[in-house]
Amino acid sequence: MSIHEKIKQMKKLNLVWEVALLVSLITWGCSKQTIDDQTGLADSSTEKAANLTNVVFGGTSTYVVFAWNDLGMHCLNPSYDKLVILPPYNNLKAQVVKRGKVPTVVTTGLTVSYAIDNNTYSAGKQSYGQFWTYAKSLFGVTLAPNIGLTGNGLSGKMKAESGFFSAEGIPVVPVYDSGVKDPYQQATITVKDASGKIVAITKAVIPTSDEINCAKCHGANAFDDILVKHDKAHGTKLMTSKPVLCASCHGSPALGTTGPGSSGKYLSQAIHGYHATKGASCYDCHPGATTKCSRSARHTAADGNCTTCHGTMANVASTITAGRIPWVGEPSCVSCHKGVAGVDTGTEIFKNSHGHGNLYCSACHGSPHAMVPSLNVKDNYQSLQYQGSNRPVKSIGSCGVCHKSSRGDSDMKEFAEKHAGRSPDKKMSCHTCHTEITTETSKWPHAFQWKNSGGNSQGVSD
Repeated sequence: MSIHEKIKQMKKLNLVWEVALLVSLITWGCSKQTIDDQTGLADSSTEKAANLTNVVFGGTSTYVVFAWNDLGMHCLNPSYDKLVILPPYNNLKAQVVKRGKVPTVVTTGLTVSYAIDNNTYSAGKQSYGQFWTYAKSLFGVTLAPNIGLTGNGLSGKMKAESGFFSAEGIPVVPVYDSGVKDPYQQATITVKDASGKIVAITKAVIPTSDEINCAKCHGANAFDDILVKHDKAHGTKLMTSKPVLCASCHGSPALGTTGPGSSGKYLSQAIHGYHATKGASCYDCHPGATTKCSRSARHTAADGNCTTCHGTMANVASTITAGRIPWVGEPSCVSCHKGVAGVDTGTEIFKNSHGHGNLYCSACHGSPHAMVPSLNVKDNYQSLQYQGSNRPVKSIGSCGVCHKSSRGDSDMKEFAEKHAGRSPDKKMSCHTCHTEITTETSKWPHAFQWKNSGGNSQGVSD
C-alpha cells in the first residue's frame, strides 16, 4: 500500500471516528440532564404532539407564529337565568414573525385563523345556551347561537391590528363536543400567505371555567340567595328582575364598560370589599381549586398565590376606592423583578406590554397567570414546539433550554464559536426567530440581565 493510500485510509478512519464521537456526544448531551433540568417536562401526549410537527427550532421556515390568551383563565357563568357576572367571552392574540438576522413582526400579506380543537358549538351544552336565550335582556343584543358578543364564533379569522392579530369575545365553554369537560382547551392558530399556503401553525390554550363557587356561603341556590340578600340590604328588586347582569349597575372594565356605573362602585370593588370580612378566599370565587387560574410554576402556591401580586381582598377594594381602575391598574412585574431591562413597563400591565423585538411579553413568557413553565402541560406547548422535544420547558430565548444555567456559560468566546454567526455549530432557541445571532448581549432579550436560575429545582429559568 502506497503512502498516499495509507493517508487516505487514515483520513477515512478519522472521519468515521469523528462522526461516531459526535453522535455519542449529542446522545450523551441529550440524555445527561440533571433532575433540575428535567423538572417541568411531562410525559404526556399533548406535549409530545407539540414536538412532532411545525418545529421551527433550527429550521428554515420563513415565518413563525406566537399565540396566547390575554388572561390565565377566563371565567363565565354556569347559567344565565338568574345572576350573571361574566358571559362566555374569551380572547386570543397572535404575532407573526418573519425570520431574519433582524426578525420583523408582520401583519400584512397574511391571514391568521383560529379554531377551537374538538369544540365547534356552545349553545347546546349544559345550561350555557341560556346566554343566547337571555342575550337581549342582559346585553341588549340578539345573537345567533354560538356567536359571541363581538360577532366571533368558535372558529374564524383573526383581526389584523397594529403589530398583532386578535380575536375577541370567543364564546367558548369548558366542554368538548364529546361532552368531556376541560377548562384548558386549545385553539389551533394557522397562518396563510396571499396564495393560501400555510406558512406557520401553532396551538394556544384558550382557558375557560365556570367554577364560580358561591355555594360555600350562599347554599345550593346561591344566585337566588345573593339576589335576595342584595334586595334586603340595598332596597333593590333584583329577584323580580331576573336575569340580572351585575355590571348593569356596577361598572366592569372586563366587559368594556367605563366608570363605576350607576351604583358608584366598580363590581370588583363591591365584591372584594364585601367579602374581605366574610372569611372567603380567592379560590372560592375565582377558578379555582380544580381549574387553577394561576398555574405558573414560579408564581403559584396552593391558593394560587393571588395575594402576593394583587394584595388581600381588602387591598383590592381599597385601592379601587383610592382611584385604581380594576382590570386596568394591575400588579407590575417590576415589583418583584427589579433591575432588568424591559421589565419595568410603566403603566402598562404584562398582558399589554412589549419586549424584545416588539414581541408581546406573552409571546415568549406565556399567558398571564400561566407563564412558562406552567404546571399545566398544555400551556407549555409553544415552548416545546419551538425549542425541541428533549429540552426543558423555558421561556423562549433562555439559554436554560439546553444549559443548566438560564444564562448559559459566561465565556462569550465559546458562545460565539458554538452559536453565533451565519453558520453556527449548533442552533438554539434564539434561532426560532433569528437566522443569525450576535454576541452583543445588550441586544439579547432583557439585555442579558435576567436572573440566572442556577439550576432551580422547578426547572424555572428567567
